[in-house]
Amino acid sequence: MASDTKIRARVTEHWLASERGDVHTEHAIYAADAILDYPQSGERFEGRTRIQDQRGGNPAERHFTIHRISGSGDLWVSECTITHDGKPTYTVSIMEFTNDLVKHETQYFADPFPAPLSRQALATEIPPGFQAADG
Repeated sequence: MASDTKIRARVTEHWLASERGDVHTEHAIYAADAILDYPQSGERFEGRTRIQDQRGGNPAERHFTIHRISGSGDLWVSECTITHDGKPTYTVSIMEFTNDLVKHETQYFADPFPAPLSRQALATEIPPGFQAADG
């Protein structure tokens, strides 16, 4: 298993390559037989080629902002904002590694929403750097 420093760098490069539109580097992190699950839509993509093809088939203008990457060993979590055609969505990606490659990834997506007034007196604003994607 690669060191945590190397895995963190690979996960970071995956997201930076996604932002650049570098599909080769973006998908180099996946094992040939990797699985990508989207639980909210019930979709599963099996194999690096299908994972890459389903992303390449998306005509939207995409942008990626990394908020946090955490993990160790074979389990890594990324918190990002993915913007499709100007519409932001918060994303949590859970990557499970085997032999230094992603064997299984699960991604969850959530749209921003306003905080209810009933919690206003209890909450403080999240510091800059992890703001609500819509401002």
